[in-house]
Amino acid sequence: MAGNVAADVPGTGVGDAAWLVVIRGLSKYYVRGDQVIPVLADINLDVVAGDFVALMGPSGSGKSTLLNLIAGIDKPSAGQIHVAGVDIAQLTESELAGWRAAHVGFIFQFYNLMPVLTAFQNVELPLQLTALSRRERRERVENTLALVGLSDRMEHYPNELSGGQQQRVAIARALIGDPTIIVADEPTGDLDRTTAEEILGLLDALVRQIGKTIIMVTHDPKAAGRAARLIHLEKGVLVD
Repeated sequence: MAGNVAADVPGTGVGDAAWLVVIRGLSKYYVRGDQVIPVLADINLDVVAGDFVALMGPSGSGKSTLLNLIAGIDKPSAGQIHVAGVDIAQLTESELAGWRAAHVGFIFQFYNLMPVLTAFQNVELPLQLTALSRRERRERVENTLALVGLSDRMEHYPNELSGGQQQRVAIARALIGDPTIIVADEPTGDLDRTTAEEILGLLDALVRQIGKTIIMVTHDPKAAGRAARLIHLEKGVLVD
């Protein structure tokens, strides 16, 4: 059930269940002059660690807003968002920036790779601000690119890679910091069907083989069908 609710959350704890994301009474609205524009209304949602969740809904249903709130890109107008026991709705902007860097991996529809950097350098980029040595960074990047099947493309630039290969680089970049959660916004929206299936298979493997938690926004029922759990949003409200 889309609105499945775990036991009440005291403070920032999540009880004995392996809930990674616990959302309570979440609302989001924007104010334009005298007009209040509701986007999400009283959302209650739980996501267990190691789950692969698809968010679906028509344009304007609030699915990308919900994804951004879970990822700490945006802040709610009301409610709580606990991720790994931390109510990120209470963090300051600077605290959120640090939290995102440590806990969230992002995968976008259009890859968002730096065109002047090689595949290796794009994946290494999030590690530049860490205390890892150059040797440690190289080892981690090489291992992660091998995981997504791109060991032979490390020194290629984005314009020398296919769309599917670019998305694999983006997935490797999302993985490189060993994030608590991966959020994917239409990760197959710019790919042909065959390549999309390959990318979805890779995401599924990340969940099944190394236990990653993925929350994916998609408009494609076939993509959503690869997830273990499907959640629908209609006009800012969760529906079964």
